[in-house]
Amino acid sequence: MENYGSVGRMTEGGYRTDYPKPEKEKSALRGVIRAVGADVLVLQEMGDAPYLEELAVDLRAEGLDYPHRVLLDGPDGERHVAVLSRRPLQRVVRHANLSFAYLGASESVKRGLLEVAVAADGGDVTLFAVPLKSRLTEVASDPNAEARRAAESGVVRDRILQRFPSPVAARYVIAGDFNDGPASRTLERMLARGTTRVASLVPAVDTRGETWTYHYAREESYAHFDHILVSEALRPHVAGGRARIFDGPGAGEGSDHRPVVMTLELP
Repeated sequence: MENYGSVGRMTEGGYRTDYPKPEKEKSALRGVIRAVGADVLVLQEMGDAPYLEELAVDLRAEGLDYPHRVLLDGPDGERHVAVLSRRPLQRVVRHANLSFAYLGASESVKRGLLEVAVAADGGDVTLFAVPLKSRLTEVASDPNAEARRAAESGVVRDRILQRFPSPVAARYVIAGDFNDGPASRTLERMLARGTTRVASLVPAVDTRGETWTYHYAREESYAHFDHILVSEALRPHVAGGRARIFDGPGAGEGSDHRPVVMTLELP
């Protein structure tokens, strides 16, 4: 959602502190959400609860109702992970205090891990919403915070295995902004622990066959940072065996990330 809340941001009048997201960008985001029409949305960089409510109310006024919504308050007080769902949520677990060792100290997964069980055909599907550390860092010994994200990924993976000790038979999805590419150590740790397969990465492309999901305007660079992973029990039910990256109208107007969309065909 690229800072859908009140944060410091550049405006036409210069830099402003505690400034809301411009309505033009919000409108573009709603247009993308309507075009996607997903049953369940994982939102990254959401503001606090009133902003999530505002988004749901505005979407309802435009014909798309998400009556079930959850926001996770993690250590980051400005940017949150949230879920909007048109399907009932059978369970909500907020993992807000995941800690790990990093450079000789104990750190926390900055935005936590949100777990929801969504009512679906054949039984619930559990969704883990995962936002990992950005690439911005002041730690010279860890360029782009790669070691920190790998550590975050490991502790998130371990929590998922605590929730589902036998992942082969489980039905879960792991989705979010990993801030690392498919071949990174961050993704490697999320996919497996030793010989235990935790999940499989769902390949994703846009209508032109391109795979980037993030655009860094300052350097005109593009990267594939946003991913959907599924448990082995769900992998056969991924429609077409892949996800799609939305590249329709508005995709680059409201956010620096493009949404990744997956359809499950459940028996």
